Amino acid sequence: MTTVLLDNTIEDPTTRAPLVLGRHDFASVTETVCRVTERPRPPRAWYVAFACALSGVGVLVVMVGYLILTGVGVWGVNNPVGWGWAIINFVFWVGIGHAGTLISAILFLFRQKWRTSINRFAEAMTIFAVICAGLFPAIHVGRAWLAYWMAPYPNQMQMWPNFRSPLLWDVFAVSTYALVSLMFWYMGMIPDLATLRDRAVTRVRQIIYGLLALGWRGSNRQWLRYERAYLLLAALATPLVLSVHSVVSFDFAVAQLPGWHTTIFPPYFVAGAIFSGFAMVLTLVIPARQWFGLKDIVTPRHLENVAKIILVTGSMVGYAYGIEFFIAWYGGNAAELYAFVSRALGPYAWAYWIMVSCNVLAPQLFWFKACRTHVWAMFAVGVVVNIGMWFERFVITVTSLSQDFLPSSWGYYSPTWVDVLTFVGSFGLFFTLFLLFVRYLPMVAMAEVKSVMPQALAAHGPHRPLGDYWGDMPRQHEPGRHGEQQT
Repeated sequence: MTTVLLDNTIEDPTTRAPLVLGRHDFASVTETVCRVTERPRPPRAWYVAFACALSGVGVLVVMVGYLILTGVGVWGVNNPVGWGWAIINFVFWVGIGHAGTLISAILFLFRQKWRTSINRFAEAMTIFAVICAGLFPAIHVGRAWLAYWMAPYPNQMQMWPNFRSPLLWDVFAVSTYALVSLMFWYMGMIPDLATLRDRAVTRVRQIIYGLLALGWRGSNRQWLRYERAYLLLAALATPLVLSVHSVVSFDFAVAQLPGWHTTIFPPYFVAGAIFSGFAMVLTLVIPARQWFGLKDIVTPRHLENVAKIILVTGSMVGYAYGIEFFIAWYGGNAAELYAFVSRALGPYAWAYWIMVSCNVLAPQLFWFKACRTHVWAMFAVGVVVNIGMWFERFVITVTSLSQDFLPSSWGYYSPTWVDVLTFVGSFGLFFTLFLLFVRYLPMVAMAEVKSVMPQALAAHGPHRPLGDYWGDMPRQHEPGRHGEQQT
């Protein structure tokens, strides 16, 4: 199949960079991916990273315990800034989790074959980011031990949640997103877990991976049910990409505060979430492919496509920054106009210009192919973008709260050491979960990678679209130690 380009030239897909480099076949792909979990000792860098991440978890536990014992007065929140780092971090982590569903569900529905080597990273990142996000609203309620009062259950106090509150919409949106993402992630791993089960050399590994594989044997009937169920889950998860962060944006947009009450927030937040999520994918994938020898499977082509998406969504975010000022001027609302001018020139101008530099200027480097193909340049831009997206949430939350309609109630917000250490601890939790994932579970979707290899196309002829379903690969499981196929 050929593609007609804008200049009426013909692109031959065989001339594009392959999705799997080297002379790999199905057995060698299995061996490369499974070797990461089967080796007795991971690389030394993994131990160093895990020790740092576990230390962060310890800091998080201490800070949350101190908060519960002492009260939210240990935070920097004040009057009028009642939302501080807790809500900022919540929105930040929810945004990080958006790339997983986008890569896995939407790109799967559009038959984008380049997703196959990185979707497992993104799916795992989604689950762990949502876990970190859910922590902050839970401790932000103040009396965390009474959080069950928010549940809609019959009780003698006749206290019921306010279903008109967008904060409660968050509960349903984020919990639904987490559940569907977890099912999508786990279901995609079932064939690969069966491969680990069949290759296991110890009884413990056989039992654990056997239970997780749910009796998978790779029969035609199982593949048929699997493909249909995966397609349905992808279709179910796709609307969540748009709905979840739109609902999160309603926390702000339904308020009357200057700088918040705007209809651009839902698409603006969704674009920003995808932007930060793909930046985190780069941040995680680049060291992982380096440490675990996956450069032939996670290729520069995959990373360049991610960089292009960051460029597009970063441009959307930059447009949103500019149109906010235009609408504030065009609307003729003096309070709204002052709120945006104050963001750029007021007491939090330092945060605003860090945000603009990281989110608007840094991604423009990806216009140049040298930057899109230089691994560590991409890694640096990914880190910078995530810093900028955190500052975006800080600017949105704090600037409008600190300067509302009444100048007599204005106040300056500064975080405390508890705020800072709690946020650092959330990164420790995230990276601890991610490092455990890459150590004990298949970090690359072997079944999907095989479906886009030339061997799969050769087996089924040139007329069928490559990788339409995972049925394009041989449907036998691989019980041998070295990945030999068995009929």
